[in-house]
Amino acid sequence: MPARFMMRSLLVLLPAFGLALGFALPLLGPGPWQDRAFAAFTIPVLVVLSYDIVASLRRGEVGLDIVALLSMVAALFVGEELAAVVVALMYAGGQFLEAYAERHARREMTALLARVPRTAVRHRNGGLEEVALELIIPGDRLLIRQGDVVPVDGVVTSGLAVLDQSALTGEPIPVQQNAGEAVMSGSTNAGEAFDLDVSRRAAESTYASIVRLVEGAQRSKAPMSRLADRFALVFLAVTLLIAGLAWFFTGDPVRGVAVLVIATPCPLILAVPVAIVSGLSRAARHGILIKGGKVIEALARIHSLVLDKTGTLTDGRAKVVAVDVVADIDADEILRLAASLDQASKHIIAQTIVAEARNRQLRLAIPSDVVETPGEGVHGGVDGRSVVVGGIAFVMSRLPPGTPSPHRSDAVAGGVIVAVAVDGRLVGEIRLADQLRSGTQDLLQQLRTLGVQRIVLATGDRPEVANAIVAGLGFDAVRAGLTPDQKVLVVLSERKNGPVMMVGDGVNDAPALAAADVGVSMGARGAAASAEAADVVILVDHLDRIVPAMEIARRSRAIALQGVFAGMGLSMIGMVVAAFGFLTPVEGALIQEAIDIAVILNALRALGDGQAAGNQNQ
Repeated sequence: MPARFMMRSLLVLLPAFGLALGFALPLLGPGPWQDRAFAAFTIPVLVVLSYDIVASLRRGEVGLDIVALLSMVAALFVGEELAAVVVALMYAGGQFLEAYAERHARREMTALLARVPRTAVRHRNGGLEEVALELIIPGDRLLIRQGDVVPVDGVVTSGLAVLDQSALTGEPIPVQQNAGEAVMSGSTNAGEAFDLDVSRRAAESTYASIVRLVEGAQRSKAPMSRLADRFALVFLAVTLLIAGLAWFFTGDPVRGVAVLVIATPCPLILAVPVAIVSGLSRAARHGILIKGGKVIEALARIHSLVLDKTGTLTDGRAKVVAVDVVADIDADEILRLAASLDQASKHIIAQTIVAEARNRQLRLAIPSDVVETPGEGVHGGVDGRSVVVGGIAFVMSRLPPGTPSPHRSDAVAGGVIVAVAVDGRLVGEIRLADQLRSGTQDLLQQLRTLGVQRIVLATGDRPEVANAIVAGLGFDAVRAGLTPDQKVLVVLSERKNGPVMMVGDGVNDAPALAAADVGVSMGARGAAASAEAADVVILVDHLDRIVPAMEIARRSRAIALQGVFAGMGLSMIGMVVAAFGFLTPVEGALIQEAIDIAVILNALRALGDGQAAGNQNQ
């Protein structure tokens, strides 16, 4: 259990126990022990509160906690120990709720961060050993297994590397690297295992440089203040003025203490965390992890949205989008023959074609005499026919000389084309591309309705690919061909228009996520680095969860503000009544308790569905 949460848990238990003990002691006989018990269990809260206030003042922050400190000290000074311990209990309760929210968010992150590579498989003395990344040095040879994330920068030494670099570059189609070609850390091996000669230590590799960008962006990020603290200076000044005037004109310090006690911002300290924690719980039911109350406050005020493309605006996986017929064989038969042959290949494109054929419930035959040229294509027999599947150049090289090459001017932007030949003639082409997520147009319209005034695409893809994807969607700007640090600049430039939310899923998005006022990571299939840098993690693979996230944030903030204004208003009335001598400190503390209950019950409304649940499908 984190130290902060342990301390806050103990802090709330101490005044609660002191209050119970103080009321029990008179049953054992008369004496001064009741007041001493109240005072003794108030002091630990005072010590922690004093430390927090000093730390805040050093950062240049003034919060409502000062009123709580003054009321407890003043109550102890004039002998109103019961009032002091009640205030201590309410303050500690608010602190506990905030610590609980932070701990809940951190606990949910554990599974997401488990995907970060910590070790690698190294060749040593004719065998293989698994070692920590920090022990790997340039010149070592690593085995990169299928599905492994490449842990360090290096060069392919044997085999063909088929790499998914979408997390780094935004390109959804895997790339092929031959022996002697460089590989970036952070890529995922989408093909067969290969050997890699290490060229840089882990701390100097591409992945590590992106992590450093994240840390720099987080340091430069504008801090978010607690909602209640924005009213601190005005409320503190009014409280001290009324308390001082009551004491000055009556000569009775108890009146001043009564004003301070009833002014103690327990409704503010409690109402805001309760509303925020309720909002966090509500968001979690939608598969949305929001990392703390300050994030909810910022999420409710978003003005501009910056979206990544691959894996965010699009599915991030190549899919069959068309089967073009060149000869007199229908599209389904072309797909069936190609998929039947591709069953013998582990290439990611081949497996995509097989999956599409099965989705269409086509009958796949068992291939024979299969010969695969890694990274280029495959040929063999299917149902007694000679079939060739692969890249255009590979297929054309196996056809009779003079066979015309197909005209492909209308190729899908950012996609790939797989040619299919049967019995020595080209019969068709299978087109694959990363497609726009369904419902994207409606999602963008909903975001506009929620107050998002600028929507910008920021991607590492080529400009022609980016423009083709967002055509007709009404984006305010498209920024393509971006490196991770350039994405950060896009986010920072949008700040002039108001608070910015960045949504992404790859390693290359992590610095921009950290720099944004609110960073949102697609955590279901996204990179661990982006999930760690983000303020919000969508735990399911649905981009439309941004809408309930914003709706929940707005509702929680509105309810929290209701508690703030209602609490302040009632406290102001109570302060005036106490200043005229109609309330003692203990009575003020009890009235404050009633106000606390009212605002807490109101804050718990944030657990309800509101509009957020009604607009979404689970």
